[in-house]
Amino acid sequence: MSLFIGLMSGTSLDGIDAALVDIPAEGAPRLVGTHAEPMPDALRDLLWRLCHADRVAFAELAAAEDTFCRLQAAAVEALMASSGVARGAVAAIGSHGQTIEHAPWGHDGGPAYSLQLDNPSLLAELTGCAVVADFRRRDLAAGGQAAPLAPAFHEALFRSAEEWRLVLNLGGFANLSLLPPTGDRRPPLGFDTGPANALMDAWHARHRGGRFDAGGAWAASGRLDEALLERLLSEPFFHRPPPRSTGREVFHLDWLEGHLEGGEAPADVQATLAELTAASVALSVEMARERFAAPPAALLIPCGGGAHNPDLLARLARRLPETPLVAGDDWGWPADWLEAGAFAWLAARRLAGQPGNLPSVTGAAGPRVLGGLYAP
Repeated sequence: MSLFIGLMSGTSLDGIDAALVDIPAEGAPRLVGTHAEPMPDALRDLLWRLCHADRVAFAELAAAEDTFCRLQAAAVEALMASSGVARGAVAAIGSHGQTIEHAPWGHDGGPAYSLQLDNPSLLAELTGCAVVADFRRRDLAAGGQAAPLAPAFHEALFRSAEEWRLVLNLGGFANLSLLPPTGDRRPPLGFDTGPANALMDAWHARHRGGRFDAGGAWAASGRLDEALLERLLSEPFFHRPPPRSTGREVFHLDWLEGHLEGGEAPADVQATLAELTAASVALSVEMARERFAAPPAALLIPCGGGAHNPDLLARLARRLPETPLVAGDDWGWPADWLEAGAFAWLAARRLAGQPGNLPSVTGAAGPRVLGGLYAP
């Protein structure tokens, strides 16, 4: 086996997902082991502040990065222990880091950037494993959006010889991959669709406490506010052609409140935010199909935390009646582990000197080998 570990902490800030993946020279990657390391409240609160800060002290950044990296190392150690794998058997760790800000168009005429807190040197020191990190900036340097990066991995896992397929990651934000059948020579298309759980989580935390609306129960109890949904969907991002990516820089509670008229019931706002996720995904599916003149996809594979939200999945099913939702478990990839698996796969690509991006997705000038290598 050729074993790699992928580490992913998304915009939901709920923890670090660690996936042990066997990546053979030929054939599809295989998930071998998993571990979820919860995010301590103090670190989550610190990272949340950093994600929304206008000014940040260097010492605070350094402290957050150090604490985050040590949590990554704990996740790696727990994964290797539960999988019975010695560190010498791991070819490399692919570390995404924690995104603090993603600005692929820059700010006020400044350069494009994507900032992830990460310390691959310390992670290599703590784990004794080679580490591949800083995956996004090479694509950005080549004129790309640096996101999403997962569609290349989705292609490796799910592209079919006979049918069109969709893969939808429902993390804090959602990204979509449209996979043509292999007989179609066009490369996959992928892009961010907009918020998935980020706004729902933040609104739930404000009004009910806790980190998220379990099972979408609160959203299901509310009433859809059609007028509010229409105002939210007027956001230019939803109508921008790909390549495109987004994050908290665009979609946050202040953005939401700018569309409220006052007096809305909090549960109705939550229901409308859930519908916003489903509606923006449906708009994106239509946009992708028009780009390729494609038929309805044979199936859609939901992944990420939102794949456990039955209310959200029901809204998606209503918006996409021609495309059944099918769990990735049928291919050995449960919904929670695709993103971490992608960074294990990207680490393997880096060690092999192979490109990790898809220019058709990010808009980069061409294929690029992603990430820097940090020896153990």
